[in-house]
Order: sequence, then C-alpha cells, then structure tokens
Amino acid sequence: MPLYLVATPIGNLEDITLRALRLLKEADLIACEDTRHTRRLLDHFGIRTPTVSYYEHNERDRAEELAGRLERGESVALVTDAGTPGISDPAYRVVAAALARGLQVVPVPGAVALVAGLVASGLPTDAFFFSGFLPPKRQARRARLEELRALRATLVFYEAPHRVRETLADAEEVLGDREAALARELTKLHEEFLRGRLSDIRARLAEQVPRGEMTLVIAGGGDDNLVVAAGGSLGAQVERLMREAGLSRNDALKHAARSRGLSKKAAYQLLLEEKDEARNHEREADDGAAE
Repeated sequence: MPLYLVATPIGNLEDITLRALRLLKEADLIACEDTRHTRRLLDHFGIRTPTVSYYEHNERDRAEELAGRLERGESVALVTDAGTPGISDPAYRVVAAALARGLQVVPVPGAVALVAGLVASGLPTDAFFFSGFLPPKRQARRARLEELRALRATLVFYEAPHRVRETLADAEEVLGDREAALARELTKLHEEFLRGRLSDIRARLAEQVPRGEMTLVIAGGGDDNLVVAAGGSLGAQVERLMREAGLSRNDALKHAARSRGLSKKAAYQLLLEEKDEARNHEREADDGAAE
C-alpha cells in the first residue's frame, strides 16, 4: 500500500483539501509529528483513524516500523503539525525507507507556509531558494547568510519569534539592507505582513513583541539590493560584485553607484580618485623604503 504525504492546514482549517480528508479517513494509520495536535484536527472533521507518533527523535526507528507496515499491506498517511511533510518537518527517512522497499510514495499537496509567504511578499517569485530555519547561534547563522549572499534568487526562511530580531539584524549586516517581507501567522486570524527594507522591518518589530510563526522573505543578490552588502572603498565594492554576483565591470559600477546615491559619472570619478590615492600611497611607501 502507498505512503501518503498529506499536507494539512498551516492555520485556517478550511485550507485542507477534500482529497486529504478522504485519505485520512481511509488510511489504516496516521503517522503524526504530535498526536495530540493532530487529534484536534481529526476530531474537527470527525476522523477516527488510529494515530502513531513520528517526530525528529524517533524518526529513524519509526521509519523502519512504518515501512514494515506498508509492506504488510497497510496504508499510512503521514502528517506534520502544519503544512507539508518534509518541509522543515520529519518525512525524509520514512520516504527513503519506503522507496528502498519498492513501495509507492504519494504526495497529497496542500498548504505550505514558504509558498504562501513568498507569493504575497511582493518580491520576485520566478526563482527562489528556501533554506528552512537559520542556525540559532549567531556565528553559524551569519556564516550561512554569507553562503547565500551572492544568490540571485529570492531567499525564504522560517524563523522563531524569539530570534527574529537577531536574524533581521544579521541579515541586514551580512546581506545588506535589502527589500524583504516578514509574514506572521499566515492564514490565521492575526495574519500580518511587514514589507520594506530589512531595517524598516526591524524598526517596526522594535515597537512590539514578536509572536507567532514567521516566514522571512528577502530579495536575492542579483538585483539592486546586493550592492548594499559590499562595504569599503568603491573599487573594492565593484570588485566584490564582479566576483560574487558575476556582474560585468560596467554593471557592477552602476549598482555600486546606486547604492551610494551617486550618478554613474560621479562614481567613475570617485573610482579614479581612489586609484590615484592608492598610487600616491604606493609612491610614498617606495620613497620611504628608498630613504
């Protein structure tokens, strides 16, 4: 029998599909991230199918157990607390175990917070990179952001409310003050979008206590936002854009000029002045060495 990966609502119970309800009723067993949480959903729709836990800390052993039950002809529906199984939630191990036995794995699409947050963010959706939750420790979080800084795709993250201010501050410092959107409590009664530069969102959160599940969407590095991330001299900024974003020298200069509020002509003049200054420093160093 198949393993069904059943998406459940991320907030609004009306977002569950008719197919999901049917399969949850027909399955021999529902594997849940938290059986108590899922039972509230099942009770709401009058579903009496037996449940078993399947979460991060028992995933390895329970995956083998569930695959064995599938082999014996039972049908299993896998759900998480909210959204689509496998998206920052357990699913991979049981999927791999089922496929290794030649069993069928069937996705049952539905709600997923990253897509809901992305499409309503106002940022480009033609290419995006989802990175789940950033590391909780500052050093590791900044290292991960550094890895993603040159990506042209829109960046999407999940974040916990108690860490969101620190994440926004690190993102602004590492990525630059890019356009972004913070989606809070998606599909729920108090759904809210904060849109603007990272600094704007951070300032607005300073006036309130962040609450609820959050999806953070940040503009990719291929647009005008990238240039803010590069610091130092204009020449260093241009070289950095050429190296990390793959821009031509002309495009890199144009982006750098815009980030500094300069016309391209003024930026070019500044670039020449920086080069002259660097040559003067070199001459002075040479003269000092000669003496």
